Amino acid sequence: MRIVFMGSPDFAIPSLERLHQSAHEIVSVVSNVDKRRGRRAKPSPTPVKARALELDLPVIEVEDLDNPDFYRDLKVLDADLFVVVAFRILPPELLELPGRGAINLHASLLPKYRGAAPIHWAVMKGEKQTGCTVFFLDEQVDTGQIIAQRATNIGINETTGDVYNRLKEMGSVLLTEVVDDIERGDYETHRQDHEEATPAPKLFTGDCKVDFDRPARQVHDNIRGLSPFPTAWARLDGLKFNMYRSALGPDQHLAPGILAMNDDELLAGCQKGTVILKQVQLEGKQRMSGKDFMNGYSGSGRLK
Repeated sequence: MRIVFMGSPDFAIPSLERLHQSAHEIVSVVSNVDKRRGRRAKPSPTPVKARALELDLPVIEVEDLDNPDFYRDLKVLDADLFVVVAFRILPPELLELPGRGAINLHASLLPKYRGAAPIHWAVMKGEKQTGCTVFFLDEQVDTGQIIAQRATNIGINETTGDVYNRLKEMGSVLLTEVVDDIERGDYETHRQDHEEATPAPKLFTGDCKVDFDRPARQVHDNIRGLSPFPTAWARLDGLKFNMYRSALGPDQHLAPGILAMNDDELLAGCQKGTVILKQVQLEGKQRMSGKDFMNGYSGSGRLK
C-alpha cells in the first residue's frame, strides 16, 4: 500500500522504521516544523523528520493542518492509508483522503487514558497493566473503532520512561501487523465503550508537585509516573527538589515531607507510610542518589 506516515517525537521512530522495512511504500512523512530546542539554538528537526531524512524519505513539514496547500499536498499523493503515531488531531477533511482510512497507534488500552499523556497517567494511577491500541481515526480524540490491542504489565517500580521505551517497540510491531492485515482485508473492528473512558490530559508543572500528605503508594506512583519528564518535584529550603526514582519504604511513622536516613536509604514521610527517594536533584546541583544527597545536606530536612 501507499502510506503517508505522520509523527514527530521519538516514540514514532520504531514504527516508521518497521514500515520502511516492510513491503509497503511510504510516499511521504509528515512532521511538525523545525523549532529551537534552546534559547540560542538553531531550529532543529523533529526526531521523526531527522530519521526520515536519514532513510531518504520525502518529508512534508506542517504548521497549520487546516492549510489548503497541505490538503492539496496530501491529495496528490493518492495514499491508500494514513498512519499516525504521536502526532496531532487531523481535520475531518484529511481523514477522507486515503482509500483505506487513517489509523493511529495509541499508548494505552483504549478506551482507558485517552489524551496526550496516556503512559504518564497509567503509571501515576498505579495501573498494573497498560498497552497499545491501533484504531481507525474519527473526528473525536481517541474514540475510533479498535482494530487491535496488545497488553504489557507495569512493574511496581517502573517509571514512565521504562514503560515508554517498551511500548514504542511493542507498538511498532503491532502497528506493522495491522497494516498488513488492512492490505489483506483480514481484520475486524469493535467500538469502544465510551462509559469506560478515562482522560489522560497533558501535564503541566503545577500537576507535578508532590503532595506528601497522601499515602506512600500514591506518592510513589506520582514520582515514577512523572519520571524522567516532566519530573515530580517539591520545595526543600526554598529550592526546587526533583525526584526521579523511588520505592515504597518501611511502614514507620515519619511526618509528611520529613526526610530521614534509614539503613543508608533516604526516606520521606507520607500521610501513611514512607517512600525511599532513590534518585534526586536539588536545584543547581547534579542528579544523585538519595544517600549521596544526604551526605552533603544540612538544611531543614522537610519537603513542602
